[in-house]
Amino acid sequence: MTWLWFLLKVGAVCAIVFTVCPALTLVERRIAAFIQGRIGPNRVGPFGALQPVADMVKFFMKEVIIPAQADRALFQLAPLLMFAPPLFGWAVIPFGNQIGEEKLQIANVGIGVLFVMAVLSVGVYGITLGGWASNNKYSLLGSLRAAAQLISYELTLGLTILLVVMMGESLDLNQIVLRQAESGWNIFGGGTWWLLPSGLVGALLFFTVALAENNRLPFDMAECESELVGGFQTEYSAMGGIGAIMFSEYISMTLNMALFTTLFLGGWHLPFLIDPNDHSVLGGLLSVGVLVGKVVTLCLIIIWIRWTFPRFRYDQIMSLGWKRFLPIALANIGVVALVGIFLAEG
Repeated sequence: MTWLWFLLKVGAVCAIVFTVCPALTLVERRIAAFIQGRIGPNRVGPFGALQPVADMVKFFMKEVIIPAQADRALFQLAPLLMFAPPLFGWAVIPFGNQIGEEKLQIANVGIGVLFVMAVLSVGVYGITLGGWASNNKYSLLGSLRAAAQLISYELTLGLTILLVVMMGESLDLNQIVLRQAESGWNIFGGGTWWLLPSGLVGALLFFTVALAENNRLPFDMAECESELVGGFQTEYSAMGGIGAIMFSEYISMTLNMALFTTLFLGGWHLPFLIDPNDHSVLGGLLSVGVLVGKVVTLCLIIIWIRWTFPRFRYDQIMSLGWKRFLPIALANIGVVALVGIFLAEG
């Protein structure tokens, strides 16, 4: 029975990810068209709904081209290193409440926060290896930009996650969600009035840094077309190359927003709708729908930001990460620690 539940949960997560991500590609193209005064994809299927299927077929039919002077092994490994880690990160995300005694989480580990942080940091290796193995100077420059950018913003990301760990006193993502269901969402201070400013600042920092971690505009320095042709992905083609890279971007985006939802927005919990003590099948499915709804809504906001704001210069991005976000994140957790110690002693 344990193995059956495990397989069912893996299937549920894969079904959610591999349904939402292709749908987001269509939604993004339609939103981009609306903002730019165009029509967007509307030919394949009703209202263009089958366009993602057509795109997938097109990618599989494309010829796989590997540059003659490229490092073939690393060149083919790089897309896998970008595609697989964010998919594995979903393993510790509590995507729903319990059904009976079974938690709706593939792996209920006590260090889920550390696991997700480790998984998110692996993506830079795929970008770096892909740029270097391509034997293309534009790809190499894009990969170097990505490495520097991700290192600078991962520090702020780690500090914002540390803030939630301090507020929830746990590294277990499931426990963090349950605590928010009982006391209040962390974006509003977790039910503690003096943590409200810190929660809001931490949530805003995490959301902004997630854009940079995912190389989304206005932080897409790794694939800046106006300067680097296509950046680290210039030499890639077909489904195993550019297709996997593009799809990994959406998987990573959903993982980042699922983590943001889990840490700051109560995860699968919704006041007056989801009862944490309701472990029925209906209650479990409803909680899954709540999490998916939150993640999709946040992804739509990211898409809107991409097609609204202009791209920053590279020096502006690095300055923002090191000189603005990092000091603010350090000051934020410092205030929480000092005030917490003062109140505990008082």
